[in-house]
Amino acid sequence: MTLTITRRALAAAALIPATARAQGAASTPLWPNRPVRLVVGFTAGSSTDVTARLFAQRYAELWGQPVVVENMPGNGGALGVERVTKMAPDGTSLMWAANGAITIVPTLTNAGFDPLKDLAPIAVLLSMPSVFLVPESSPFRSLGDVIAAAKARPGALSYGTPGVGTPQHIATEMLCRQAGIQMEHIPYRGANLADVLSGVLNLGVQNAGAAMPMVREGRLRCIAISSLTRSPNLAQWPTVAEQGFPGFEALSWFGPMAPAGTPAEVIARVNADSNRILREPEIQQRIGVLGLDAVGGSPEEMRATIARDIPKWAAVIRDAGIKAN
Repeated sequence: MTLTITRRALAAAALIPATARAQGAASTPLWPNRPVRLVVGFTAGSSTDVTARLFAQRYAELWGQPVVVENMPGNGGALGVERVTKMAPDGTSLMWAANGAITIVPTLTNAGFDPLKDLAPIAVLLSMPSVFLVPESSPFRSLGDVIAAAKARPGALSYGTPGVGTPQHIATEMLCRQAGIQMEHIPYRGANLADVLSGVLNLGVQNAGAAMPMVREGRLRCIAISSLTRSPNLAQWPTVAEQGFPGFEALSWFGPMAPAGTPAEVIARVNADSNRILREPEIQQRIGVLGLDAVGGSPEEMRATIARDIPKWAAVIRDAGIKAN
């Protein structure tokens, strides 16, 4: 199921706050009555961190309290998630979740949490495709060119990702399985764009937010994006699906979650305000520049996304024999 914004979904979400706030006024009239922490399981400057801070600023304005972003990197984002699951479920601690930590890492490692039991979903707000990149000097002009070269020389081509078990790694291994090819994975600790530019890597796979500025500058060539259909903000570049792999989709997504047991009225308030922020023209413009798409919706839709993604990525991890570092 493609993560794209729909007027119906956001309209439905917009109807939540009136009832939820009326109910919440009686039981938690002062929430939030002190600063709220928003935990990010990645370093400052990462896509997860950048999007968290974008929303944290608006949360603070709407709630009349500081919303403090706390970076807790480690274990592919899972360290921050685990810490949030142990925080008091009183509405003062929230998580800015990224799908890798929620739906991939628990299959790779003993993450110390169950995302469907230990966290309360609030909303998937943003999605972002990965992009498949080559330098402008590369002879590869399409995904088909890369696949043909990989078939001619099994294992000779290399591809770089931000690390083992990242959405970009899993997406590329899923492509390799479907295309029947082998390439050597070179994991990095973060962006690999310099080595794509220099030709050290035959192929780079990176999130759109990090890579598209260099693509738009003409320094890198984007040969495919991993969304099922063309992203509204990346419409000139072809998808993997339209280049011979129908149904191929591998997205990163972001959104708030809370420790399990957080009051329902708090969840409803954060959901309603998140969807409200997402509709703001300035936010729409800023996420578009970053190569992100607006999603929006309900806690139930976020839970369904997580429940669907976990077995999907677990199958790729198993079939490709991916092991954590």
